[in-house]
Amino acid sequence: MQTTHPHSHSSARDFFLYLFVIITLYISVGALITLLFEYINQLFPDALGYLQGASLSSVRTTMSMLIVVFPAFLGISWFLRKDLVRHPEKKEFALRKFLYNMTLFIAALVIVIDLITLLNNFLEGELTTRFVLKVLAVFFVAGGVFAYYLWELRRPVDSKPSKILLWGAASLILATVLSGFVIIGSPSEQRMRRFDERRVSDLSTLQYQIIAYWSSKNDLPVGLEELNSAVTGYTPPVDPETGSSYEYSVKGENSFELCATFALASDPNDPSAPDYYYGYYGSKVENWDHEAGRHCFSRTLDPQLDKLPGDAPSVLPVRY
Repeated sequence: MQTTHPHSHSSARDFFLYLFVIITLYISVGALITLLFEYINQLFPDALGYLQGASLSSVRTTMSMLIVVFPAFLGISWFLRKDLVRHPEKKEFALRKFLYNMTLFIAALVIVIDLITLLNNFLEGELTTRFVLKVLAVFFVAGGVFAYYLWELRRPVDSKPSKILLWGAASLILATVLSGFVIIGSPSEQRMRRFDERRVSDLSTLQYQIIAYWSSKNDLPVGLEELNSAVTGYTPPVDPETGSSYEYSVKGENSFELCATFALASDPNDPSAPDYYYGYYGSKVENWDHEAGRHCFSRTLDPQLDKLPGDAPSVLPVRY
């Protein structure tokens, strides 16, 4: 009499499917927690925080990961659940049990570390709303993963997952992704904002070149064409969208104006707005806030304060 081994129906396909579902789970959980952290950072900004533009770049990247990876996780999980109903013996598949138990271990470890961190900060009197919300985000996400996979290991093969659990997870992911669009804006708005950032960067570069010209010749250039240099190879930038030259005019002995046409109004409270410098050590930050449409920036140079040092570079690298 032939005995059928309980693992006989397991195959290389099962190996890679279970491996795939766990990898996509970890990526989805990591992206979800990262997004929740970034949203908390936006709602409760750190006064000592830096690189906020990089923060929004992180939001875009993790949103892309979540939009692609989480549906893949749901699809493969659904397929494996159906396959398990057809082949109940696969419930004892060694890799399945190992990966699910490893996930339980990691989730439990994260919860313990999370609670230790919360208690430690409480005892030190350093609890803030921002910190508590991040701890709660990690706790609930890790707790949800732990509860689901504990149930997944114990449930009868023919039982169905709770609709409340499924809808709750899907709603959380959907709300998280939609919140990302609220924070970073639509793709078309992001494109317009990047054009505006390039315009401000170009104007900042032009301003530096004008100051360098003024520092060496004690006079402002009559037009931007005077900034062309065969030695350094510098050529005044043009509008990245229209290709037209930026407007420049001399307003006085030491005063000038630079103008450009912007797609959107800048937000002085936008944490992603970068600072623009003349480009040498000790330079000051200028105000580049602007309205939508044509906007001009007036500058008046102080001979005592704004002269470039002798070792300042003749060409400021363009910021993209």
